[in-house]
Amino acid sequence: MEKQPQVGQIVKVLRGKDENSYAIILTVVDERFVMIVDGDKRRFDQPKKKNVLHLELQPVISSEVTDSLLESGRVTNAKLRYVIQKYAHAKGE
Repeated sequence: MEKQPQVGQIVKVLRGKDENSYAIILTVVDERFVMIVDGDKRRFDQPKKKNVLHLELQPVISSEVTDSLLESGRVTNAKLRYVIQKYAHAKGE
């Protein structure tokens, strides 16, 4: 059984227009769907609903994103872009 997706988790998109890009889970809709954002094409106020099967869950949950959501209920697009960029860079992509 796959691990459950979690808010703030970084994912790699495997299907669709954004294939091979990274995003962050904003909300978990149900066991099959999550809302993802990347701060760029998918901004905080317009998340994309994705089937979990089309995502590769990364073993990283961004505390910056989860802390921000807990404190203010939102997260800036700049922070989302920064977290994704930092992660992709760390992976050498």
